[in-house]
Amino acid sequence: MTQHVREAGRSKPRKLDLPRMTYAQFLEWDFENPHVEWVNGEVVMMAPVSGDHQDVRVFLMFLLQAFNAVHDSGKLREDPFQMKSGPELPGRAPDIQFVSKRNLARLRKNHLEGPADLVVEIISPGSRGTDRGDKFYEYETGGVKEYWLIDPERRRAEFYRLGRDKQFHLMEIDEAGVFRSGIMKGFWLRVEWLWQRPLPNVLKIQRELGLV
Repeated sequence: MTQHVREAGRSKPRKLDLPRMTYAQFLEWDFENPHVEWVNGEVVMMAPVSGDHQDVRVFLMFLLQAFNAVHDSGKLREDPFQMKSGPELPGRAPDIQFVSKRNLARLRKNHLEGPADLVVEIISPGSRGTDRGDKFYEYETGGVKEYWLIDPERRRAEFYRLGRDKQFHLMEIDEAGVFRSGIMKGFWLRVEWLWQRPLPNVLKIQRELGLV
């Protein structure tokens, strides 16, 4: 955990010049730019995303949606859909979040009331401190069962699973460079796909995953 706390201070989200508000008020507020989050009563602007960030998110979302369509295991949501993982924790908008069928009662009209089972954050240079620091702690504390941290710029992917001790533990990537999710049972990913430019054809990958 020390590494994540140390990196958290490298970039600070910009607070918007708005009155303090409750989370309920935040959810109803008509923001010109929906790329915002709620932290301790204040509205903060999320870091701008890079082209690589956007490409990787779309790529992963296609694969996860296809897998979920075949297995019907829950619901997927993406930024700017909100997640309030705990009563005392900020309201965040993960790049991708997955909610299993057993936890679908947590879904509300415009946010998730409670932790997602799986959260994916794709790091842009301006979000590295938040994703690896504040959000790492919040998702761990809030009870997110699996947290993926994807850093296209550094070509680094880390996958964490919440243990019985309520702390995140690094998950294994096998010798072939394959990661297998513990939450979306049967879903696997060659990590090298994330660094290819252009990214692999999603239809070919779906065939490799046995989804089409």
